[in-house]
Amino acid sequence: MGTQENEQGGGTGRRMLLGAAVLGAGGAVLGLSGTAKAAEARHGGGGGGLKSLPKPTIIGHRGASGYRPEHTLGSYQLALDMGADIVEAGDLVPTKDGHLVCRHEPEIGGTTDVADHPEFADRKKTKLLDGVSTTGWFTEDFTLAELKTLRATERIPANRPHNTLYNGRWEIPTFEEVLKWQDEQTRKRGKQVWIYPELKHPTYFRKLGLGLEERIAKVLHKHGKDRRNSPVIIQSFEPTSIQRLNKLVDNPLVVLLSGPTTRPWDFVETGDPRTVADLVKPAGLREIASYAQGIGTTLDLIIPRDANGNLTTPTTLVNDAHKVGLLLHPWTMRNENPFLPANFRKGTDADAYGDVFGAFRTYFATGIDGVFTDNPDTGVLAREDFVNG
Repeated sequence: MGTQENEQGGGTGRRMLLGAAVLGAGGAVLGLSGTAKAAEARHGGGGGGLKSLPKPTIIGHRGASGYRPEHTLGSYQLALDMGADIVEAGDLVPTKDGHLVCRHEPEIGGTTDVADHPEFADRKKTKLLDGVSTTGWFTEDFTLAELKTLRATERIPANRPHNTLYNGRWEIPTFEEVLKWQDEQTRKRGKQVWIYPELKHPTYFRKLGLGLEERIAKVLHKHGKDRRNSPVIIQSFEPTSIQRLNKLVDNPLVVLLSGPTTRPWDFVETGDPRTVADLVKPAGLREIASYAQGIGTTLDLIIPRDANGNLTTPTTLVNDAHKVGLLLHPWTMRNENPFLPANFRKGTDADAYGDVFGAFRTYFATGIDGVFTDNPDTGVLAREDFVNG
């Protein structure tokens, strides 16, 4: 999930929360007893495809990245063990020889031990990545065999020093390995495992001759997972990338949206003047609904924050999206203080947990269909509290 790291929270009375949110986000569970409601929320009800997912859906952001280095099989596995309904496995970037691998960004200096490999010292470069000068090591300069000699490390050790215990334990997974892992876990658990890969910087890679859309379509077709009810939701920050995918696969598709004043990079490249603020207006949402099934927004587009970082009044975005048939999966809930709205923080320690259950409750109250979280276990418990009332 995205490069912009926003979160939020806030609280009101329990009965008002249930009235405002459960009716919008999972009304079918309201008539059940407390235990039954929680079970229904956990396991979903009826139908295949997107309809089989519980609401609000708990999506493991890069796995269980609050506890393990992100985008590793260890992080993905833990997300499932903690009860995530979907695992964001993974952010997809290409290798020099055309394989798709799971890294948050093509620059891997912050998420692997590449700097400790003297044989790759000369690969360090400065590149313009979507208009931003970026220095480091890039996946497109490595073959898959070379990347497999690296090991994953914690991306934000200042906030998650406990995760550094697991540095060096896991290699970089390929997308094909993730699909095989998905099948293995589905068999072992007797329940369909869902994944939610993201195409990273599609315009950037297309200019390098490493088009992502055709590559993911080919792999999904090979594994029989390119259909409308396939348990693979594909997302991208570039609307034209999702439009391209809409012609290549039948999977559920989601357009990611960052801050209101930002412009998708493909819009910048093509001279499209629209901003995210334009795309979340009713006309923009109707257009997105013509080729996608959902949007993934920053939490700040759901409930803005004031100058002090406190939550304000929810926008109409959830209702507006639902009116045109779009699911809404905002990002990203994290337990640590720095990532929470100011009114949900406790103390000042960067790695201390705040009132994350209060934050979850407030976002669920808006009627969102699900949420990305680095802490799937917290998300599952928050949903049970919310649904049970």
